[in-house]
Amino acid sequence: MRWIRYTFNQMTHYGIVKGDKVQQVSGDPFGGFNEESIFRDLHEVKIEIPVVPRTFYCAGLNYSEHVIESAKKQGIEPALPLKADIGYRANNALIAHMENVIIPRDATEKIHYEGELVVVIGKKAKHLTHENALSCVLGYTIGNDVSERTWQRSDRTFWRSKNADTFKPMGPWIDTDFVPDDAVTTVKVNGVVKTVYKTNSMIFDVPTFLVEMTKYLTLWPGDVVWMGTDGTSPDLISGDEVDIEISGLGHLQNKFIKEL
Repeated sequence: MRWIRYTFNQMTHYGIVKGDKVQQVSGDPFGGFNEESIFRDLHEVKIEIPVVPRTFYCAGLNYSEHVIESAKKQGIEPALPLKADIGYRANNALIAHMENVIIPRDATEKIHYEGELVVVIGKKAKHLTHENALSCVLGYTIGNDVSERTWQRSDRTFWRSKNADTFKPMGPWIDTDFVPDDAVTTVKVNGVVKTVYKTNSMIFDVPTFLVEMTKYLTLWPGDVVWMGTDGTSPDLISGDEVDIEISGLGHLQNKFIKEL
């Protein structure tokens, strides 16, 4: 099942994607719902971010090639993480599929994408085990962890380099049937393939992160966990369009526009 959050006639609803249409529901996938007899064409509605998370988590460095390439650029020896580290991002940065990423007017040329698998939590969870970790997962969506790399090196908290308005596209829907095992992540810039990697070739997989996280904190319905990226990004400029595809899950497309 694919859950979409959308706006039509200034009203925002959850719906279920069925082919090229969306069926409206009352309620939501987290607290219960009823299907309604209202169907709309997908092109008639405004797609919103699929969930407004209570808490927005992100994995630390979680793909080996990304760690190695990042170390090369800094002129240091790569050091793969020894444990699953989690961080946080800000909701103000979230935007939906087909909305524009706004490059701040004083940003440098080092604007990069990071195509990521996003885990959407569906049930309250604490003290998970590897055997039951995925029981709290509603489904998956796609994220683009936009970064301003010059600021990232100088801002100790990543407050603007990772969390500037519009720096976190997410969507277009939550797929409850998606399994990441055989998926491939492909990132295109203006239609040209720039990055390809196996989605599940993580240093630490989804259950490992959920187990580690719930030793210390409670996961709640609607929380999201971004799982990191592999490879490197070219420098993006105003007018570039980034398309992140995770096979079997969908596409997340956003154009980058320089602030005037």
